[in-house]
Amino acid sequence: MNWYDLLRGLHIIAVIAWMAGMLYLPRLYAYHTETAPPGSEFDAHFQVWERKLLRIIINPAMSITWLLGLGLLYFHIFALQRGWDFLLQPWILVKLALVIFLSGWHGFLSGARKKLAAGERPKSAKFWRATNEIPFLVAVVAVLAVTLEFGAR
Repeated sequence: MNWYDLLRGLHIIAVIAWMAGMLYLPRLYAYHTETAPPGSEFDAHFQVWERKLLRIIINPAMSITWLLGLGLLYFHIFALQRGWDFLLQPWILVKLALVIFLSGWHGFLSGARKKLAAGERPKSAKFWRATNEIPFLVAVVAVLAVTLEFGAR
């Protein structure tokens, strides 16, 4: 069995699940902010949907993405014998920076869910719509960095 391809395929599936949730959650926040006054029945429904999306899909998908990604790094460094210099190539640095950024964005979205659940509305529906595509744009750059391996030596 080709373990590298298996790891890579599972990593891609986990990333897809993570991105799907990260693209959908800000849209839920936009609807929640503009249509559900704090304390309303609709507010309670949104809170359940947002909490389940984070706990059942987004959080596990991010964790699996990280674990499989670290497995791929291990595979590159040791099994493929690329060595630690591999981590200094521009394309992998870009990908790692974007994964860290997305993890931070994930944390920001998690914090926003807690604020919405507490009845706070610190961001407008317009803000959530404007930032809705951030994970997609980051994913495009990350995929291109990896598939094109730009700057590879």
